[in-house]
Amino acid sequence: MSRTLTGPVPASTLWQAKRASPDYQKAWFSAPAILLIAAVFVIPLAIVLLQSLYREGFTLQGYEQILGSTLFWRILRTTLEITLEASLISLLLGYPVAYFISQLNRTQRAIAMIFVLLPFWTSILVKSFAFIVILGEQGIVKNLLRQLLSYELSGSMVFNRIGVMVGMVHFLIPFCVFPILNNLLAQPPELRRAALIMGASRRQVFFRVTFLLSIPAIVAAAAMTVVLSIGVFVTPALLGGRRDMMVANLIDYYTREALDWNMAAALSIMLLAVSGALIWVLSRVDNADRH
Repeated sequence: MSRTLTGPVPASTLWQAKRASPDYQKAWFSAPAILLIAAVFVIPLAIVLLQSLYREGFTLQGYEQILGSTLFWRILRTTLEITLEASLISLLLGYPVAYFISQLNRTQRAIAMIFVLLPFWTSILVKSFAFIVILGEQGIVKNLLRQLLSYELSGSMVFNRIGVMVGMVHFLIPFCVFPILNNLLAQPPELRRAALIMGASRRQVFFRVTFLLSIPAIVAAAAMTVVLSIGVFVTPALLGGRRDMMVANLIDYYTREALDWNMAAALSIMLLAVSGALIWVLSRVDNADRH
C-alpha cells in the first residue's frame, strides 16, 4: 500500500521540472533569435525614433513640418499608388506562373524555379540600369516593335510610371510566386479529384477549390510585396520621372543632400507606420476570409 508524501517540494525539483517543460525549452532556443532581432531591428529603430524627436532638444517639430507639408502628402499618395499598383500587377502575373509551375513534375519544377530565382542573382541597381537600355528609345523593345510589327511606339517607356512599374514588378514577382506555389503544392489533390467526380468542370474546380484555398498565400504575398515596394527608392530614382518620387526618395534627399537627420528620421517612422497600417489591413482581410 503506497503512501502519498505531503510537504514542501524542494526548489531543485521545481527548477528541474521547469527546465524540462516544453515552454522553457522553446524560450531557451529562441533566445538567440530574439537577441538578433533586438540587435538589428529594435535597437536601431529606437535610435531612429529618438532622432526623430530630437533637434537641439526633444521636439515634435519634424512631425509638424511633415504633416503640414503639401509636398509630403503628394509624395505619400504617389508612394501608395506605386506600391498598390506594383503589388497588384505582381500578383496578377505571379499567380499564373505559380500555378503553371505547380502542374509540372519534379524535374521541370526545379528548372522553372531556377528561372524564377534569376532576378535575385543581379543587384536591383544593375537591373535598373539594364531596363534603361532595354526600354529606351533605341532599346530592344522598341526596335523589335519597329522591325517585326512595323509599329512605332509613341511616348517613352522610361523616366515615367511605366518604367517604375516594369522595374518593380520584375523585382517583386518572385516574392509572389513562392508563397503561392508552396500553397498550391500543399493542397490535397483529393479535393480536386472529388470535385471532378461530383460533376464540377475544371474551371469550377479552380475557382471554387484551388483559388479559395490559396487566398491566405495571396494575402501573404501581397503583404511581402507591399512591405518591399513601399520602401524602394532605387527603381523610382532611376526609372521614374519627377512625378514618381516616393517617400523613400524624400528620406534619401534629407539624409544625403539636406543633411536634416531629424526630418529623415521622422519620415522613416511615418513610413513605417504607413507600412504597418497596410499590413494590418491585409491581416484583417485574411482573418475575415478565414472566418
